[in-house]
Amino acid sequence: MTSILTYTLKNLPSTSKWALRFSLRPLSCSSQLRAAPAAQTKSKKTLAKPNIRNIVVVEGVRIPFLQSGTSGLLHRTNVPKDVVDYIIFGTVIQEVKTSNVAREAALGAGFSDKTPAHTVTMACISANQAMTTGVGLIASGQCDVVVAGGVELMSDVPIRHSRKMRKMLLDLNKAKTLGQRLSLISKFRLNFLSPELPAVAEFSTSETMGHSADRLAAAFAVSRLDQDEYALRSHSLAKKAQDEGLLSDVVPFKVPGKDTVTKDNGIRPSSLEQMAKLKPAFIKPYGTVTAANSSFLTDGASAMLIMAEEKALAMGYMPKAYLRDFVYVSQDPKDQLLLGPTYATPKVLERAGLTMTDIDAFEFHEAFSGQILANFKAMDSDWFAQNYMGRKTKVGSPPLEKFNNWGGSLSLGHPFGATGCRLVMAAANRLRKEGGQYGLVAACAAGGQGHAMIVEAYPK
Repeated sequence: MTSILTYTLKNLPSTSKWALRFSLRPLSCSSQLRAAPAAQTKSKKTLAKPNIRNIVVVEGVRIPFLQSGTSGLLHRTNVPKDVVDYIIFGTVIQEVKTSNVAREAALGAGFSDKTPAHTVTMACISANQAMTTGVGLIASGQCDVVVAGGVELMSDVPIRHSRKMRKMLLDLNKAKTLGQRLSLISKFRLNFLSPELPAVAEFSTSETMGHSADRLAAAFAVSRLDQDEYALRSHSLAKKAQDEGLLSDVVPFKVPGKDTVTKDNGIRPSSLEQMAKLKPAFIKPYGTVTAANSSFLTDGASAMLIMAEEKALAMGYMPKAYLRDFVYVSQDPKDQLLLGPTYATPKVLERAGLTMTDIDAFEFHEAFSGQILANFKAMDSDWFAQNYMGRKTKVGSPPLEKFNNWGGSLSLGHPFGATGCRLVMAAANRLRKEGGQYGLVAACAAGGQGHAMIVEAYPK
């Protein structure tokens, strides 16, 4: 992750009552395999607020997102290291030796030891939290320049000894006599050697996210074909964007002991026929979530240079976008684990004084195809809004022609701690390319949480 800083800175349950409300209707994505044409530049109000500092994204980069098991900002911006006031990074599966990975990465990248750095964790929205924490520091006047980002290394997750083995080792360390040590060793059993892998299930529900996604898809009557079609759309659009050079936030990365990688390696457009051959991954044999319509374990890192607008202009930078209103939400982690975007979207729109029709580019985190399509149905339901969200009317679902037009987490990958920055930079870059003004970023996260943010294009 030091290099990213350096480069960046140069069995199915009974039918849910939801399913009685959400009839099985076509959600075909086959006609949306191409990105939308460039939008007409619109004359809309700016979201600047009186007496509040404008906060801008100057630049953002990421290393290629790599499938787990395969193996910077300074160079692109030439920002002086001593100008950076604070560094914040997000991560999920932490390595004990570098528990504050932001600080270690900053020192490794050559930043001053006088520059504070801390690490945040909020599951899949950890980088989002890093960004908005930076926004808060700038808005309050404590900082002018913040580097925010995230990192995840799924190829080398920390694997612990079993609890019994850990206890015995700790007790051995405390033992003062040979007799005490021999007594402890005599209690050793072979099952003590059984390793303890990082949890893949929700602590509060003991359910894996994939299992929850399968139940959610069933509850909202999202078919296997719907999910496969959406996944194919994601991979096809990502491949098109990659081939056309639109993924400009990607910077080369030298994998230790291997070659330099220059592009995401999880983009693999297939066919519906091939996808249909895959067996359910979580709820067997009747589930609909498979490896093809789920995001894959990914290694990756991302970073963004965030500044107060006046600071950026004074230093000669042309910002890419304004970071505007944002919200965090939480809901039932059992049945609504993945519905964060549904809850967060209307709230952030209200805060910004916007409606869905004002948004030119939507960038939602794709944990699973079923999760995205279930959110679409929930967002387009007055019944769900009234009965679960306490709202009078639905917010409406995003139009596909504006949605994740350069691919998403299903195809580009999802390094847990780094995806948030990718979403924001995708929105900012799309707005510049397509001539739009407002982007809406949203994501779900473990624990039943979610995030949404409005991104406004910077005037050219």
